[in-house]
Amino acid sequence: MKRILNRFLSVIAGISLLISCAPDEFFLGSVDVKPSDLVPGIAFKIEPDAQNPNIIHLRSLMDKKYTPLWDHPQGRSQSADVTLKIPFPGTYSVKFGVQTRGGVVYGEPATFSVQSFYAPFVQDEMWEMLSGGVDQEKTWYLDLDENGLSRHFLGPLYFYGTDNGWLGDCMKEGGDCWNWNPDFKGNSWLMNTADFGSMTFDLKGGAHVKVEHKTISSRGTETGTYMLDTENKTMRITDASPLHDSGRDKVVIDWGNIKILSLTKDHMQLAVLRDPVLSGEGACLLVYNYISKEFKENWTPGVEVEPEPPYMGNANEDLTTSTTTTKKWILSTETPYNWTNLAGEFLNPWSTAQDYQNTGWAPYNINTIKNISLTLSKTGAKEGNYIFTDGSGKPIAGVYSVDDKNNLHFDKAISFTIADWVSLSTTSEKTLRVIRSEVDASGNMVGIWLGARDAVKDEYLAYHFLPSGASSADPLAAWRAALVGKTFVPDTNWFVDWVEFPPTFKGGWTSSSTFGNDFTSNGWVWDEKVKSVAESASLTFRTDGDEIKVDVKQKKDGLDYTASGTVKIDPDKNILTISVPLVDYAGTAANWLPTTNTKSISGSKNDWYFVSHGGSNLSNIDSEGIWLGVISNSIASGDTKDEVLIFHFIKK
Repeated sequence: MKRILNRFLSVIAGISLLISCAPDEFFLGSVDVKPSDLVPGIAFKIEPDAQNPNIIHLRSLMDKKYTPLWDHPQGRSQSADVTLKIPFPGTYSVKFGVQTRGGVVYGEPATFSVQSFYAPFVQDEMWEMLSGGVDQEKTWYLDLDENGLSRHFLGPLYFYGTDNGWLGDCMKEGGDCWNWNPDFKGNSWLMNTADFGSMTFDLKGGAHVKVEHKTISSRGTETGTYMLDTENKTMRITDASPLHDSGRDKVVIDWGNIKILSLTKDHMQLAVLRDPVLSGEGACLLVYNYISKEFKENWTPGVEVEPEPPYMGNANEDLTTSTTTTKKWILSTETPYNWTNLAGEFLNPWSTAQDYQNTGWAPYNINTIKNISLTLSKTGAKEGNYIFTDGSGKPIAGVYSVDDKNNLHFDKAISFTIADWVSLSTTSEKTLRVIRSEVDASGNMVGIWLGARDAVKDEYLAYHFLPSGASSADPLAAWRAALVGKTFVPDTNWFVDWVEFPPTFKGGWTSSSTFGNDFTSNGWVWDEKVKSVAESASLTFRTDGDEIKVDVKQKKDGLDYTASGTVKIDPDKNILTISVPLVDYAGTAANWLPTTNTKSISGSKNDWYFVSHGGSNLSNIDSEGIWLGVISNSIASGDTKDEVLIFHFIKK
């Protein structure tokens, strides 16, 4: 799958570079700035704070037509004014530059001194979690050992967009934000297994770091200093580099310029920028995953439960029954195949036929794909007859049975070509497993993925089938009919719930009797004030020309509040992109409830999942209401689990 990642990241990163490399404003005249012009007192100022000398103010004196560029002890900045909070005495360096039409111009480094230690600046919990606290030290390891074991993360290295930041959040509206978190077991090409060494941070008379690079002889053991910016969640390391693999040692220009994506007592994620020229793979954040020495030494393996695909239905029923007990499925011409991990998560971001062709390696042949179909006829609760039609139009007929794991057992081995080297083949046990189903918001099955498990790797090669003769009617018609012209209010009896990640949204622990007038059992999310806000709130959907609009109403600080926005619906992903925040529970026990999808994994904080929960779907919205969900916890963002928080609104 390495080629998949490289091409995917290169395309996305290349686009982001075209955008991000253009400064907001250019001076359209000649380039009139020289390095000798960029000196303190003329081009910029370095001034200690009048009340606290450990606070240093950096201020650009250049005309606003120039974009200021700072390289300082706490990282890099592009603001005209920067405030540094330096806890330790010492002499520090600042490099000031500007972006001009002709490129970046930097002056010579300037220095400033801090005379005393200021303890409050290292009292933020990030300092303690990183180093153990004042006069302490703490050792970290890359979360991969010589035996190929990762103890906490899926693997030692993740990939993020250049505009992702703390907890994986997108730090720039419309920015280069995405992530790919490969499991090392299925992607061992990422790096060679090894004892990579260790990385120790201390706060003993200063902020020092010692990194033992056991796999990079040219670095050996490095000792340096570090500085945290706890507000912006960044770190600057000087004279050392964070622990990393040898294969990427030469693809990062500045290993000391670090974004902190997550940091807890036991786990840490540090991100550095991969250079597109040095790597030849496009710019992205290389996110290295670390575990503390204490965690590593006290870790014990649990019982490893193999993940299961998300499909939990009755395969024989779903695959055969509509108005009859026979159903024909045709191979999708847009997304005929893909690979998934054991949890049924796709390993490639393909959504159109062109995506296959763009890879340069994934074969696609419409002339064979358009002929492939599977017709299933149920003859009993667990068995039936099948007819495969291969790429040449030849039928392959027989009988099948279904087991409790939703494996289809065929009476013979089946294998025929989809395109070039990709074939539709059963396993050595003559099986295909139902990996996942696609259901529209009305509860109708509109797609199925059948997968053959790889004999070596923990993955499936999955084949995408669609019902023959599927309707091409307006996919938004059902949504408009269900939403427009109706008002929904928060359900004060079944207020919220927590479920698993998309696409399954399984689970949940609350019910229609959890909330109501019980203000003690779940006081952290439900009390009289929360109920009062909920009773004041409503969502009204309407149309304005071709657009769907929503009016959000509630009481805020005792006053009537209304916000109106647009609603864009993705009927394939069941996502409503709502341009305004929803109900705000500020001032109540539930003030932590989000009004937007701040941890979105779909690309926008305005994305809300339409979740079928408690028997609800688009067709029974008038009686069962609507569940709208946001990401509340994400392992990829440093949380301990993946979870979606869903809000229940019922028709008024």
